[in-house]
Amino acid sequence: MASSDAHPAAGPRAERPAGASHETRPGDIAIGVIIGRISEFFDFFVFGLACVLVFPETFFPFSSQLQGTFYAFAIFSLAFIGRPFGSMFFMLLQAWYGRGTKLTVALFMLGTTTAGIAFVPAYASIGSAAIIILALLRFLQGVATGGSWDGLPSLLALTAPSSRRGWFAMIPQLSAPIGFVMAAGLFAYLQMGLSSSEFLDWGWRYPFYVAFAMNVVALFARLRLVVAPEFASLMKTRSLEPSPIRELFRTQGHNIALGTFAPLGSYALFHLVTIFALSWAILYNGEFGAHFLLIEILGAALSVPAMFLSGVIADRFGRRLTLAISAVLIAVYSGYTPLLLSGGQFESYVFIVVGFALLGFSHAQSAGAVSSAFQPQFRYSGAMITSDLGWLFGAGFAPIVALGLTAYLGVGYVGLYLLSGAVGTLGALWVSRRFGLPNDQ
Repeated sequence: MASSDAHPAAGPRAERPAGASHETRPGDIAIGVIIGRISEFFDFFVFGLACVLVFPETFFPFSSQLQGTFYAFAIFSLAFIGRPFGSMFFMLLQAWYGRGTKLTVALFMLGTTTAGIAFVPAYASIGSAAIIILALLRFLQGVATGGSWDGLPSLLALTAPSSRRGWFAMIPQLSAPIGFVMAAGLFAYLQMGLSSSEFLDWGWRYPFYVAFAMNVVALFARLRLVVAPEFASLMKTRSLEPSPIRELFRTQGHNIALGTFAPLGSYALFHLVTIFALSWAILYNGEFGAHFLLIEILGAALSVPAMFLSGVIADRFGRRLTLAISAVLIAVYSGYTPLLLSGGQFESYVFIVVGFALLGFSHAQSAGAVSSAFQPQFRYSGAMITSDLGWLFGAGFAPIVALGLTAYLGVGYVGLYLLSGAVGTLGALWVSRRFGLPNDQ
């Protein structure tokens, strides 16, 4: 469903002690972080967009388009269920064989399962076996995503100058709009350039091939960091090493709960303006998917300056206050959601553009907003688990819940659903103050 200059150069620089050149280290780390996460979000959005544009007709032709979208969204959520299992399994793999081996296996698994979806025959060819294979590959995608956690976003935040931590916390989050623009742009291009039968027969498979190639590039970009002795030393000195899961939950359970609920508003909005909005436009407004994707691409582009603004405000007033402001704005926006969605084409476009701007502002500071509350030895595993659980509860079921509320209770309940996420964020931030969380984290 959490997270830039250049990578470290070879030669003399690699031989510098771990304490040297701290002022350059955030820039060294940022490039690996953003490249790696762009590939993950591209995978993420390729599947999510296909759940609306392709899967109802390709894998669920026996049902109505609405019911087929429900089935596709159910499979979409499987990756978020698999993520925590992947995190725990790959932590063991890291303990046995090292961080580089763990990351290599996880990213190849992510790329292989994503590309494998492109080869799944349609329901018309092999019947229900196609659905089972699709569901299995989606679950394994989630397992691999959990295993791809490398701690670099946390390291980036910890090595950043104390006066610019909000800005550097924002950098990994830029991967989300970039990944969305790439995935949506590719689908829009294919849908406009092919006939409907060509797109549903073979055209939709191409983005899944691209995802595999992107994962290979991301693997090498991240491996250059995580296997370098200089960065391995930094990970140890910053206590960014796995800790026992049982001990983590026993001693840090309250921090895990706070870290899970703090980003709920942002994560709920994340899918409402991307995946759910597309399904709403097609099912209820009769929009052509490619045209609506172009509006979403515009919204995603506008979210980038909103992220920059969030980084500046966080450095001046604190990350917690910035996230609280974004939750209040999301709560206000939730009140207008029914009016915008039930209006005409112009209102739906306003919903997208404003929603993406709010998403950029909130998502920029959503990851690790309360991670400083973890004891140092639990920081790595705590950030990983809270990211998994935050995406699971905040985003994993958002498309199917929002569509279900719309279809059976009315669009007004989508606004209430989004409001509940904003309230969850505000509640977690209020409770976190009682645990002494610094406002600049």
